[in-house]
Amino acid sequence: MESAASCNILNCDPNHTGGPERLMQNCANMKTIAIIGASNDRHKFGNKAVRAFLQQGYQVYPVNPKESTIEGLIAYASIAAVPVRPKMISVYLPPQVLLKLLPEIAGKGCDELWLNPGTESDAVLAEAERLGLNVVQACSIVGVGLDAHTL
Repeated sequence: MESAASCNILNCDPNHTGGPERLMQNCANMKTIAIIGASNDRHKFGNKAVRAFLQQGYQVYPVNPKESTIEGLIAYASIAAVPVRPKMISVYLPPQVLLKLLPEIAGKGCDELWLNPGTESDAVLAEAERLGLNVVQACSIVGVGLDAHTL
């Protein structure tokens, strides 16, 4: 379970009611996702994912070293810079780029690492397994119950 110190208090319990136990339960129940390869281009899946997860009530952490904001959210330069351990990480990067980031992803931790179509390769899958990551090979937008083509 995440500690209260690793969770953004304002996002977990804006009124700070119920004491530390309530705060930790709220943090543990939050739907959080980091989207690596998030984009400001609304035609790209990295942007559609940000919008899809926001629509479904997730706390979204866009990751893109070239952007300062995406869809009005702070964009983080790396997964290590994200201020929480997200429940999910969804990736929109080519396999050769992702392969280099897998140790950093493992260091941050997540319950599920979603490899969207085009991000996976035999090398990525082998390294993710070696690092103990729980990989889901599927479109995360569809996984959250939306159609990317309607976003």
